[in-house]
Amino acid sequence: MPYEFLEGRPFWVVYSALFGIVFCRAQATYWIGRGLDAGLHRSRFARRVGDRLTRAQHLINRFGPPAVTLSFMTVGIQTAVNLAAGAMRMRFGRYLTAMVIGCLIWAAIYSLGGLAVIAAWWSLFLHSPLLAIAVGALAATGVLCYAWSRRSRGRRRSERPAPEDSLSS
Repeated sequence: MPYEFLEGRPFWVVYSALFGIVFCRAQATYWIGRGLDAGLHRSRFARRVGDRLTRAQHLINRFGPPAVTLSFMTVGIQTAVNLAAGAMRMRFGRYLTAMVIGCLIWAAIYSLGGLAVIAAWWSLFLHSPLLAIAVGALAATGVLCYAWSRRSRGRRRSERPAPEDSLSS
């Protein structure tokens, strides 16, 4: 574990510390990107690409937030996505929302041992890709079945008639 100072601490301390670490790192990367953006828009490159840069910014604002959130579930892409979000002037409110959700996910993955699961799956994939895909599909099916059963159970509860008030009769 790269964060040895958290070893043996209660879960909430570990989770909160990891959330704080990734939050600060992502914010710093975004604002470095914003600084790069200021220089980019004054460059010859910006004058050359002109309207295409503006269109790219609109696309980033529209479709970028899911990419920001999902980047926290990857290794090695997260920094580039946060930097690009800043450099392409993703609106801060949209970025912040997507980033906080991503930080919550990242802290959960690191504090709950998710990397060990990912490493085990990758080892299986390197040994037997078909078996690893089958295990992944089985896990995804299990998660979907669980979510579906929770949803339909909630629907059945909401369809039940409300109990009559025995005091009003």
